[in-house]
This record gives sequence, C-alpha cells and structure tokens, in this order.
Amino acid sequence: MPQVIRYTKGSIIYFPEDRDERVFILQNGIVILTTIDVETAQPATKQIKDGEFFGVKSAIGHFPREETATALTDSTVIALTIAEFEDLFNNNKQIIMKMLRVFSNQLRQLHKKTESILNDVTESQQSGMYAVAKSFYDDGQYVSCCDVCLRFLKLYPQHPRKDEITKMYTTAHLRIGKTRQTMHNDTAADEAESSATLQLFLLPAFERFSKLYEPGNVIICEYETGDSFYLIQSGRVQLIKSVNGVRKNLDILKAGEFFGEMAILDNSPRTATCVAIGHVKCLEFNKANFELLMTGEPSMALILLRLFCKRIYEQNRRVRILVIKDLQARIADVFLMLDEMNPVMNPNERQRRFNVTITDLARWAGLPLDVTRDEVNKFVERRKIEVYDTYILVINIADMKRIVDTRQGVRTDGAGSRWNAVT
Repeated sequence: MPQVIRYTKGSIIYFPEDRDERVFILQNGIVILTTIDVETAQPATKQIKDGEFFGVKSAIGHFPREETATALTDSTVIALTIAEFEDLFNNNKQIIMKMLRVFSNQLRQLHKKTESILNDVTESQQSGMYAVAKSFYDDGQYVSCCDVCLRFLKLYPQHPRKDEITKMYTTAHLRIGKTRQTMHNDTAADEAESSATLQLFLLPAFERFSKLYEPGNVIICEYETGDSFYLIQSGRVQLIKSVNGVRKNLDILKAGEFFGEMAILDNSPRTATCVAIGHVKCLEFNKANFELLMTGEPSMALILLRLFCKRIYEQNRRVRILVIKDLQARIADVFLMLDEMNPVMNPNERQRRFNVTITDLARWAGLPLDVTRDEVNKFVERRKIEVYDTYILVINIADMKRIVDTRQGVRTDGAGSRWNAVT
C-alpha cells in the first residue's frame, strides 16, 4: 500500500549515496533535487512539480541516490515500493511514454556532455559518418567499413567526398574475404539464452519483424537519422562510438536487450554504431509502431525503462572519470569503475584482475595511448599494478580509492561526484 509521508520545511527526503528502493510522487508542496556539476563544481537544482515522480532511476536500477531531495516548504509525498510503482507504470500509457522520453533525453544530454569533455569537434552528420567509416577502415574492420560507406553514399549521393568514400568502399570490399575467414560465430551460448523479454516475442506474428545480420554488419550507424529500434533475439551486438576518429567500445549487448531506442524517442541522430558480433538475429520495430508496442506491452516498456536507468548511471560514472584533472587519479578511477561494474564474490579481497589492456584504459580515461602508458608505468614502478598482455592486476583496490580521494579531495556530502539533477 503506498505510504503518504509529510515533510516539514527544510527536511531532507534523501541524501546522495543513500540506498533506498522507494519511488516518490510529490502530492503538494515544493521539493528540489540538488547535485553538483562535475565540470563546474556549481550546484544544479531541479524543482519537482505536483504529481511528478522523483527517485525513480536509483530505485529501479538499484543504484545509490544521485542527488539531495529537499522539501523547501511543508510538503506531502507518496512513497511507492518498486512493485507498486511498476503496477502504476504498467497501467498508465501516458506515464509510460513520458518517462521513456524523459530518460532518453537525459541519456542524450550525458552523451553530449561526454563529447564536449573529449573535445569531439565533429561539425556535421556527414563528416561524422565519414569519420566512422574511416575508423573501421584503419582498424581493418572491412565489413563494417563497407556497410557505413554504402549508407553514406545512399544518404549523400552528391557529397564532395563521394569519390573518396567510393574508393574506400572498393578497397575494403576487396579485403573482406580474408577477414571473414578469421571470423567465427561464437554466439551458440547466446542463442540458448532465454529471458523474460524474449518470451514476449516468440509468437509467429513477430517473425515479420525479424532481421538477420552477418559478422561485422553495421546494424545502425552513428550520426545517421534513426527510424527504427531493435531487440536482440540471438547473438551479440557491440556498441561503438567514434571520438576524434578513434573507435571507443561502449558495451556489448546480448539476447533480450534493446538498442536504437533513443533516436525513436527524441527524433535525433544516432549516438553510437551497433555492429554484429558473429551472426545476429534481431526484431526491428519502426517509429510508427513503437508507441503502440510500448503501451500495448507494458512489461516491455518496463524493461526498457530499467535499461535507461542502467545506461544513465553508467554514462554518468564515465563522465565523472573524464573530468578528473590529475592523470593518476583518473586512471585509478577507471579501475574503481571497472571494480563497480564487475563486483567480486568477496568484497574484502584486496587484489583485482581486470581483463583490459592499456589501450582499453586509454579509451576509458579519454587519454592518448602514450600518455596512458606513461601513467600506467608509474603505477607499475610503485608496485600498485602488474600489466600483462590481456589483463591488468591491481594489487590492492583500496590503493586506487586512496589515490582518487587524496588527489581529488573527499566531499563528505557525496554530491561532488554527481552531475545534473534527475528525477
């Protein structure tokens, strides 16, 4: 049963870093959410209006709170358990679409923040798509390069660099045969996966939405305009972002997960390239039937909402790394992020093994490879880490936290690590 709670003027409903799996609705009064912008170190506030939700992402995603919620006047709020919120969400089409659009916009803004910090100066969709194609070509990913080149030529047939793109496509196409011989479809285990999401789409009626992709095929390309989104039925899909001509691996999605939904919700260009790893089968849904699908299958919309919560939290965490000025602290915070993403069975265990390379660290930290290598060598000389061909061993993860805390300064309110007030 939802609980009605009354807060007097000046009361704190929750603090940053609190773990509280309740969702709140403001019934009356004034509540503000306060964070600290990680770039400017200035407070950012958002006022909650009567009838609005707050505390959703941290509750649904099972993450610590990211803001301080304060009652500016005597206020009344309704506190919902996760189950109560999900029941309300599932039965209100207006709430479903509004919340999905709000979260999509927040994720979009975080992507823009990341690009700004990394000084991504791409001037247009055309130059951006060209950079994506070139990055695939330079890395020997010729199947992906050809796919992006063909999309570019279809979208911009009269572009001044048409001949250059055509030549790149021709050269890459000639090299595909040798590359494909080394590709394996390692998704057998994934095809055996089953999830609550997939169970919704086993009916024959959904087969008309089915699409098959070969290894290396580009399913969607960064910078192109999006008019469809996808559910992976089998196989794996890699999310890649091009930053100043360098490909950055964002994530690997498996059966039962969505991608491409942001462009559907806010009518803007794609923010990442999605590439098939091995053979992939997807269901493709277009913009016209997206809302019908979301409101007709609330359980699917709820899964998508949880996915937004997860991606927003993770992207926010990456932004926090990129704004650290001290390079040793920045590298140390990458190790802390990896530890958060891959929790160990015994948290008291000091040693951590991360299956990453120095190149991976450079991409996470947004630093040139040579700079990252120099900073990593400092850790090695102080016997803080050991570097191997395919993994890095952190001798004591607590050392990484001490480096971040001492070089950045510890903020006791926890707000210093947050950016952008959220609901």
